[in-house]
Amino acid sequence: MHIFANPARFVRLANQILPWAIAIMALTLPYGLYLALIASPPDYQQGDSVRIMYIHVPSAWMAMFTYMVMASASLAALVWRHPLALVAGKAAAPIGAVFTALALITGALWGKPMWGTYWVWDGRLTSVLILFFLYLGYMAIWQAMDDEETAGRAASILALVGVVNLPIIKFSVDWWNTLHQPASVIRLDGPTIHADLLGPLLWMAVAMKAYFIVTFLWRMKLEINKRKLAVIQMNMVNAHG
Repeated sequence: MHIFANPARFVRLANQILPWAIAIMALTLPYGLYLALIASPPDYQQGDSVRIMYIHVPSAWMAMFTYMVMASASLAALVWRHPLALVAGKAAAPIGAVFTALALITGALWGKPMWGTYWVWDGRLTSVLILFFLYLGYMAIWQAMDDEETAGRAASILALVGVVNLPIIKFSVDWWNTLHQPASVIRLDGPTIHADLLGPLLWMAVAMKAYFIVTFLWRMKLEINKRKLAVIQMNMVNAHG
């Protein structure tokens, strides 16, 4: 990890990864949407409403994955003080917030025809809503403090505290019997979802992972450039002061 802590080395690596990530996203996203919205069959119980799943489930997966990235970066920032760790956490937060909002919105749209209601205060939905608030809180701390080191440490502590919410999200459907269906893909005994539905779901999952890599690396590069510009401006002010 120390190898990638150098900003210049990171930018070179990001420039090598980005074209591949963009290519994978450009291939998998249109094909995944085609399978999800057109080619895949309707579910024998849910009908065409099941197509919401192809957006909802990968978004929920990415909401949790992105939080793990943000929390890992926060840990590195607090313990090892890597120069890029704060940048990584700050870059990941808005992406995770968007994925979480997408999961909540599509979940509500899917819940209405299936459950008869947009929302219930069960363990899964409530813990995902808390995840969304954790993202908002993390970003609000960065905005509220002028000193970036202080803001970064405070936001990192919040991110690490919020990690306890991730297992609650994952196992909430096993711990509490509510309207939300149990896990049907990520299970120890294998997926229980039909192959006709699993295929489009995995294509969309790959597409969203590629989208995350692209936006994450772009945002990190942008933040690095902003910090370089701030240093140059500060040096110019000092030189003329």
